[in-house]
Amino acid sequence: MTTEVKPSSRERLLEAAATLTYRDGVNVGVEALCKAAGVSKRSMYQLFESKDDLLAASLKERTASFAAALLPPADDGRSPRERILYVFEQLESQAGAPDFRGCPYLAVQIELKDQSHSASQVAHRIKAKLTAFFRAEAEQGGASDPDLLARQLILVFDGASARAGIGADTITGLIAPTVVTLLDTAGVR
Repeated sequence: MTTEVKPSSRERLLEAAATLTYRDGVNVGVEALCKAAGVSKRSMYQLFESKDDLLAASLKERTASFAAALLPPADDGRSPRERILYVFEQLESQAGAPDFRGCPYLAVQIELKDQSHSASQVAHRIKAKLTAFFRAEAEQGGASDPDLLARQLILVFDGASARAGIGADTITGLIAPTVVTLLDTAGVR
């Protein structure tokens, strides 16, 4: 007989923050977060100094799963070009889900507007890591200007994610040819 381990109050708050802020935005109230987590406000404030700290912790907590859902495994035998395209294939696949709302890290940065906000800083670091991935692969693939290509790729990623997230466009069949053109122009193998 197995005993199911109930998630801690902290874990439930982190999950509620991730779910509700992704679906409803960063202005979701403390009461809604606590209700979704089944935790009192008092307990929340014992675990986190503020809702802002909860949001930042929730974003940090999701970093590994965000990266795992997008990036190819290290040393998987793919060429740098294939590794970059893999990220966009994953984005296209995720964007097809009915509950897709775009990149959670980009959304937080846009909604908060304050780049010094702790959650915005977490989001900025995660997006910088994705840009660094693009840059490293571009350099390895022989790009004429890896920095420029990485900036172009993150621009395409964020734009496609945002447009698909708000339902303004379907990125299926649109994103791959765009990325291929950038890779071809930069000379990435």
